[in-house]
Amino acid sequence: MKPRQSFQPAWREDIPADGTYRSIFKYDPKKFSHPSAAWYEMFKKEFGMTDEDFKKRRPGGDERVVLQRKPGLSDSHINAFIGIVGKDNVATDDYSRVRYGHGKSLDEDLAMRNKATDRVPDLAIHPRNKEDVVKIVAYCNAQKIPIITYGAGSGVVLGIRSDQGGIALVMSTHMNKVISVNENNQTALVQPGLMGPDYEAALNRAPEIYGTTHRYTCGHFPQSFEIASVGGWILALGSGQASTYYGDAYDIVLSQEYVTPAGIIKTRDIPGTATGPKVNDIMKGSEGTYGILVEVTMKIFRYMPDNRRRFAFMFPTWEAAVNASREIVQGEFGLPAVLRISDPEETEIGLKLKGFNDGVLDKFLRLRGLKPMERCLCIGTAEGEKGSAKHVKKMASKIAHRFGAMSLTGYATKQWEHGRYSDVHMREDLLDYGIIIDTLETGVTWDNLHRLHQGVRSFVKSRPGTICTTHASHFYPQGTNLYFILMLKPKDGNEFFEFRKQIVDKIVEYGGSISHHHGIGRMFAPWMENYLGKEQIQVLRALKRHFDPNNIMNPGKTLGLDSKE
Repeated sequence: MKPRQSFQPAWREDIPADGTYRSIFKYDPKKFSHPSAAWYEMFKKEFGMTDEDFKKRRPGGDERVVLQRKPGLSDSHINAFIGIVGKDNVATDDYSRVRYGHGKSLDEDLAMRNKATDRVPDLAIHPRNKEDVVKIVAYCNAQKIPIITYGAGSGVVLGIRSDQGGIALVMSTHMNKVISVNENNQTALVQPGLMGPDYEAALNRAPEIYGTTHRYTCGHFPQSFEIASVGGWILALGSGQASTYYGDAYDIVLSQEYVTPAGIIKTRDIPGTATGPKVNDIMKGSEGTYGILVEVTMKIFRYMPDNRRRFAFMFPTWEAAVNASREIVQGEFGLPAVLRISDPEETEIGLKLKGFNDGVLDKFLRLRGLKPMERCLCIGTAEGEKGSAKHVKKMASKIAHRFGAMSLTGYATKQWEHGRYSDVHMREDLLDYGIIIDTLETGVTWDNLHRLHQGVRSFVKSRPGTICTTHASHFYPQGTNLYFILMLKPKDGNEFFEFRKQIVDKIVEYGGSISHHHGIGRMFAPWMENYLGKEQIQVLRALKRHFDPNNIMNPGKTLGLDSKE
């Protein structure tokens, strides 16, 4: 007889019905990633739950989207927009207004589960080209109609909430193409609604599509890669998992074209100039508050996947992992692409969930002095020219061993690659049973890393029943980021939101940035003035008044830029 399997919740496998809230707030309606049996046992233990708690799901957003508030724009306004883009590209139905007025923050997920969707645009417009955008912005500015910009809706910081109604400008429907690839300059001219996988596929096939000699890669692979647009990368200052080598979104943007109420901003694609402060840089990270991004020239990189070298190590302590990582990125022998170190709690949970926390591997690690809740996992890759990639791996290995690490070959890195984009889909399974998983991330200098890590974790762990794993995954010679993953079962959303606010307070108190790569939106706007200082925020507000004198571009305190009376 087969041994009786332990109870497992009936994780949902059904694709949400069209027109429902769940089809909007789920990261991808057609993809699923369920907690393993080990995850399930951990949740029960950490949160004091039993199998009975998992036999009945909470309301899951299966209701059809119905709004009480009708579109607030007059028929004359709606007809004007139809005259610009055509009837098929203007939508006033309830579903479109909710879909294109929400991102993927936990806040929005919980709100849609409760049908609390009163802050939505009056209609959604799908521009066909940048000429349409010019006409729409001009009309909205003259009529003082608010505009939010929707790329792919993957943001997690309340960046596209329509606090004042108006229109949602949906860029991913039509403005989603690679316009050209310039092999001489090693650049690509693209539209902002282009999705990450489509962009990467086009570059990988550049010889067949654009007649280039080489294949190329975009170099930007955030966890949201499959569900995010190029415009979103830039406007929220995103960072990909291989950023240590390729750079953040900020680094790979060469020039941009924006449509603003004050006029068209088009910067040049010359790589180096001495022509004063760069407006090109000012527009990056502007989150739709200055204008609409319509075209962007991106740096691209030669695609040489056969040269990739994977490595992984187990360090004896967090201090050793941090020190080795700093030596690797300051060594000036080249940079790894992926570099990621997990703190002791994240390492131990990872080993446990993979079934490696006991048995032969655990005994071997202990014999090597790599003790539970002290040891730290490091994974990485080296890319580029074959000899260079091989050299970077060799030097990284030499440094890791100097700090007491044991090599795990590239196996752990391959394991991580399997779930690098899919783990986000687990959130809906957990919320169905009242468990919250959310993240906060911050930039930090090397000399302040341990103070920030210890201070924030100490506060988070002071709340009983809270899992907090931490890793660093974007490295610079001057510092890195810390990425906190929080798992808990609060009594309701409000309890968590207050807890999250207190954690952000602690991050700022201990010298971290408000955000590293998620952006600011409305979620972190309350911290912006104190974080930047009065003079810096006034500069950004002055630019806001210049580009957007009628405050129609993503109004509602995004980036904390709405003028204070």
